[in-house]
Amino acid sequence: MAIDTQALLQALQAVIDPNTGKDFVTTKALKNLTAHDGDVAFDVELGYPCQSQHAALRRALIAAAKTVPGVQNVSVNLVTRIVAHAVQRGVQLLPQVKNIVAVASGKGGVGKSTTTVNLALALAAEGARVGILDADIYGPSQPTMMGIEGRPESVDGKTMEPLQNYGLQVMSIGFLVDKHEAMIWRGPMATQALEQLLRQTNWQELDYLLVDMPPGTGDIQLTLSQRVPLTGAVIVTTPQDIALLDARKGVTMFQKVGVPILGVVENMAVYCCPNCGHTEHIFGADGGKRMAQELGVAYLGALPLNRQIREQADTGRPTVVADPNGELAALYKAVARQVALAIAAKAKDYSSKFPTITISRQT
Repeated sequence: MAIDTQALLQALQAVIDPNTGKDFVTTKALKNLTAHDGDVAFDVELGYPCQSQHAALRRALIAAAKTVPGVQNVSVNLVTRIVAHAVQRGVQLLPQVKNIVAVASGKGGVGKSTTTVNLALALAAEGARVGILDADIYGPSQPTMMGIEGRPESVDGKTMEPLQNYGLQVMSIGFLVDKHEAMIWRGPMATQALEQLLRQTNWQELDYLLVDMPPGTGDIQLTLSQRVPLTGAVIVTTPQDIALLDARKGVTMFQKVGVPILGVVENMAVYCCPNCGHTEHIFGADGGKRMAQELGVAYLGALPLNRQIREQADTGRPTVVADPNGELAALYKAVARQVALAIAAKAKDYSSKFPTITISRQT
């Protein structure tokens, strides 16, 4: 019995992507459909990592296809294809890095570095190739949080190899100086050091590079947001009025230099007592959510004030690797998925498609 391809597509259109709310047929994510002698095969290409959802998606697609008369066997190949997206005009791209995301805050102490490392690990857990650039020159914390010691090696004498742990590639000024040494540098020196860390590190085919930015909106932050090819920025804040005031400045800075805001993460949103279960909004309730609404940017989610998160980061085993199936890791994974979806929805980078023009002199 011949399979009606149109009926098959119609049936598959009923399966909705839980992340985007759209079907795979209309969005043209479904590719290479073949139907022959009762056997149906097709690919579904996703622009963001979601390995943990592949099995459920595959089951839903197979069940939908089998509702069509004549379909006996269904083969579904789910693939993730993360591409480079547009950055600021006139900024030199990094050939080995598809998307660079700045994780920033208006002020220090809001948990930006902890959020960065857990988001990076969450993206990697979903199947992406991820790196972290610790751009906090004066207070590098990623070496400790990632449980990495040692110095980067240089194979060619020009570039440095990133250090690795938990499947992430990491570079930090903390690998190059003594951990007790204070970085008494003026802005231009710090900025130059950061550019070298970014461009002279031999990053290996990254889908996402998360940049743990220093707090504030000063010279270093402004120069970085102008010179680093950023796909977008994630703003981390607490619900507290003082933190929100500074977080708004961070949003404004990125907007002024043409860097899209991927969204706001509200950290330390609520405290839950581990003994009695009582919850309390120590820093205020929903401040980050209200700020996101007022500024017209996405609200990526809320993370709790939890001693376990702090202890795990301090011991070099962040929450997403220390307790990958726990409730806290699930929260980080949900926020990371929102970041990846926001990037996938951005305009793609077409600079590689343009021909290179060379001018030769006629003799």
